[in-house]
Amino acid sequence: MREYLKFYIDGQWVDPVEMKTLDVENPATEEVVGRIAIGSAADVDKAVKAARKAFATWSQTSREERLEVLQRILAEYQKRFGDLATAVTEEMGAPASLAQRAQVPAGMGHLATAAQILKDFKFEEDRGATLIVKEPIGVCSFITPWNWPLNQIACKVAPAIATGCTMVLKPSEVAPFSGHIFAEIMHAAGVPAGVFNLVHGDGPGVGAALSSHPEVDMVSFTGSTRAGIEVAKAAAPTVKRVHQELGGKSPNIVLDDDAFSKSVARGVQHVMTNSGQSCNAPTRMLVPSKRMDEAAAVAKATAEQISVGDPNGNHNLGPVVSKVQWEKIQGLIQKGVDEGATLVVGGTGRPEGLEKGHYVKPTVFAGVTRDMTIAKEEIFGPVLSIMGYESVDQAIEIGNDTEYGLAGYVNGADLEQARKVASRIRAGQVSINGASDMTAPFGGYKMSGNGREWGDFAFHEFLETKAIMGYAPKAAE
Repeated sequence: MREYLKFYIDGQWVDPVEMKTLDVENPATEEVVGRIAIGSAADVDKAVKAARKAFATWSQTSREERLEVLQRILAEYQKRFGDLATAVTEEMGAPASLAQRAQVPAGMGHLATAAQILKDFKFEEDRGATLIVKEPIGVCSFITPWNWPLNQIACKVAPAIATGCTMVLKPSEVAPFSGHIFAEIMHAAGVPAGVFNLVHGDGPGVGAALSSHPEVDMVSFTGSTRAGIEVAKAAAPTVKRVHQELGGKSPNIVLDDDAFSKSVARGVQHVMTNSGQSCNAPTRMLVPSKRMDEAAAVAKATAEQISVGDPNGNHNLGPVVSKVQWEKIQGLIQKGVDEGATLVVGGTGRPEGLEKGHYVKPTVFAGVTRDMTIAKEEIFGPVLSIMGYESVDQAIEIGNDTEYGLAGYVNGADLEQARKVASRIRAGQVSINGASDMTAPFGGYKMSGNGREWGDFAFHEFLETKAIMGYAPKAAE
């Protein structure tokens, strides 16, 4: 039974201003496995003031000093690798293999990438007699989700540290264990007091206070579009920078060629990873209408090979994170059936043999049309909608027919055609044939958010631009 009843503020573990607690459930067993303290606006104020005080000195540190701190954080993170993996599996149900292969390494990757970029990043640029300076924006508040907890914490914290910002983190109250261990890592790494602070809590109690606090210069939020809108509203009166990575309903355009079966199978496997709980999952697969039956057959065979069960066992999929999430997914699967989509595999209810835990059957619908709910709403579960197209132009048009624009996918043997299709997809990141890159900018168009994370693009989110004119004297005439 984990008990995390203190917050990390100004380099120390401190009691909340008022002790309130929240039980944390293991989604695989539906049993309470821990308790956290829940903060308030008063706790946020203490943390922000600590960050503000620390900013005066941390913002003036050298590149070399910040690089050394990042490298110490990375070393401590590696020491706690096993603890982090266990925590992620326990708090949000990721299979142990996925936690060890992807969830924990993702955080490590962002720390290592930030350190590498920091070595050569240009904070100053001469333009004639004017000096352009990139300076840290100030105190940042981070509100992170439960689905890829360490990925989302590290992709904010690492560039903030690298650029000289200070910060207050609120990890998801649904999956808070890994975030708490991350704070222990920061302490063990000797991050100066006040540079990094952690306050556990929920959206109304802590998230809203972090978004609206007048001494916070930037709020970075990852989560649903609905919640992101509330964060932006709360931030507006203080005109702080708002960075958001929000929802998605990403298209996966499968081209009509010899790689068709392989492309369909890859798309199914990608959607099901992490039990479908990824904002950039390729949940709308577009295939030539004439090959719909073939696509459905390949998708069915692929989905039937995916095992669901105890995340500590040898299974591909664990549970989804909570009963609320499970019920939402069940309702949307039923909507798909009610609105006339063809249920290829899966459906409502738990998988056979699983009597408890928030497990969802890997589900595939074929013959989905763009007016159906499952073609429009983000399901955030292991559910794929296969849609037909008559021409590549129509595939692109359907793919772009969404309020979201986080990611897009193109799969096919003809690389030249895949490139042309990718260039026309309205999304912040497009992957051809399963390619990935941790240094590529990540973020969305339209209602998928503002700004970019990952790599050198993330650094710019945490920097202000100053022009110092007359910095260099004019040459003598």
